[in-house]
Amino acid sequence: MRTVFAILVVAAFTAAGPLFEDNKKYEYPRYIQFPDGDGVAHTVDLQADPDQNVIEDVQRNPDRNLYLLFTRRNPTSSQTLEINNADSIRNSNFNPSHPTVIVVHGWLGNQNTNINPTIRDAYLNKGETNVIVLDWRRLALSDYVTAVLGVPAVGRGLGQFLRFVNQVTGAPFSSMHLVGFSLGAHLVGNAGRELGGAVARVTGLDPAGPLWNLNSNSLGPNDGRHTEAIHTDGGYTVGGIGIGTAICNADFFPNGGISQPACITNICNHNRAWELFAATVSYNHLIGRQCSSNWQLFWNRCSGSSLYMGNDDLNKTGFGMYRLDTAPRYPF
Repeated sequence: MRTVFAILVVAAFTAAGPLFEDNKKYEYPRYIQFPDGDGVAHTVDLQADPDQNVIEDVQRNPDRNLYLLFTRRNPTSSQTLEINNADSIRNSNFNPSHPTVIVVHGWLGNQNTNINPTIRDAYLNKGETNVIVLDWRRLALSDYVTAVLGVPAVGRGLGQFLRFVNQVTGAPFSSMHLVGFSLGAHLVGNAGRELGGAVARVTGLDPAGPLWNLNSNSLGPNDGRHTEAIHTDGGYTVGGIGIGTAICNADFFPNGGISQPACITNICNHNRAWELFAATVSYNHLIGRQCSSNWQLFWNRCSGSSLYMGNDDLNKTGFGMYRLDTAPRYPF
């Protein structure tokens, strides 16, 4: 009897793994808990009627957001860059000879959300970089369903802004890295798509799962020259917030991608994605091993080629799904 039970448990866990096609059809319950930028949970009705006025406004004016520049010359006090205002860029500290990183928060976030200074400081403490924080609170402060529907337009606006930066300064798309968290992950995917996949890298930090599993506007493998996702709270588990399936060129599943060391809530698991990414920018020390099957990923038996997770390498390449284990605390 114990042998039969063990076989059933193994089969159940294997079937629950994050890379079976069925998981892409995962249906969330109508009401879920989803965190804001400060990690406070909010009840979300996934069947709520969206605010069409907000969506139409965002679609008419996709560029009406804040683009805040930080460099080593102004590491904590931002300069505001404006699309169609060349002087706002020429008179700023933006340096086209330096790499450019765009950081995008998630739902209910803003420029002060923890992800922004954490990733900003990791880059500026390491080297000369143009760090641009996108504050898209105009849409992000809407209800979740409205925000989901408006993300593609805001993403297109970001792409148009970066095209303008390229035209004004000559900064090549090959020097640009777009980094987005949760809903922001799908936003940067749409920005990269607006530019025909020309940017060097697009990185999704635990891309949001609810209303995205079968969404054609989600982050995808063609949104940049190299696309990557870091999955830390797989959505196929009860209360999971992130997509639990591979969606990019390279998909990393730290600690299996479902729960993280020292975390007891899904919110902690979800936020761990940007914490891990910031640590890899500073240390480039987390290395995944490629998995050839979902079974290997779940049971931590991946033994394929190695690939560094995250980091700031603009020439990064790699394909497949990767597993790695981390420590419970920074730098992990």
